[in-house]
Amino acid sequence: MKVSVIIPAAGLGTRMGRGAPEKAGISRKQFMLLNGSPILIHTIRKFVGTPLVSEIVVALRGDDLEWAREQFGRQGFSKVVRAVEGGDSRQHSVENALSTISADTDLVAVHDAVRPFVETATIEQVITAAAESGAAIVGIVPIDTVKQVHRNKVRATLPRERLILTQTPQVFRLSLLRNAFAKARQDLFIGTDESSLVERLEEVEVSVVAGTERNIKITRPTDMELARLYLVLESGALNPA
Repeated sequence: MKVSVIIPAAGLGTRMGRGAPEKAGISRKQFMLLNGSPILIHTIRKFVGTPLVSEIVVALRGDDLEWAREQFGRQGFSKVVRAVEGGDSRQHSVENALSTISADTDLVAVHDAVRPFVETATIEQVITAAAESGAAIVGIVPIDTVKQVHRNKVRATLPRERLILTQTPQVFRLSLLRNAFAKARQDLFIGTDESSLVERLEEVEVSVVAGTERNIKITRPTDMELARLYLVLESGALNPA
């Protein structure tokens, strides 16, 4: 089974506020340093270390490609890690990367560039689930009560047991994902994630694999404090208890 991973990393990261000084000319969260390495590199390492993964394709802004390829070369990754030009949106970036995936690929996983704490077990579980059903995503049940509102007025309380907060990776059969993107482009539909595009096809039911609270998406300055703690925990320097 051949599994390719797409990591869209062309975003501007405006919610992070003041930019990262670590890379000249770049102020985006995926390049901020975490224990001396860009967050993006930490994320890539998780997939390089997953036996089921065959290659990693990173979609970046055009002016970042040279820097990224230099960074990838320094790492000496044991798997193919390619940098391709992304687009103006996540959807465009993933579609650009998808066009470079070879036809003999079975599954494609899409993962956020700024989720460096996804567990190898989670990656393997969602890939295995997608291999069986054609489509699988990672999600967690919300802890807080969820309200549906309209103009600052509560309209309903939604049952938590029927809701999930989606994470990544999201994994799909290659042909299914390509059809989903083609349909979205035809309909001028913009989705919030890849699953929303696949769901519109109504060809398969998307399976859900349980994620973890640690699989955070680093989007705000305060997230970096938590990320540093998680990195220490991963290294075994602290007892999580």
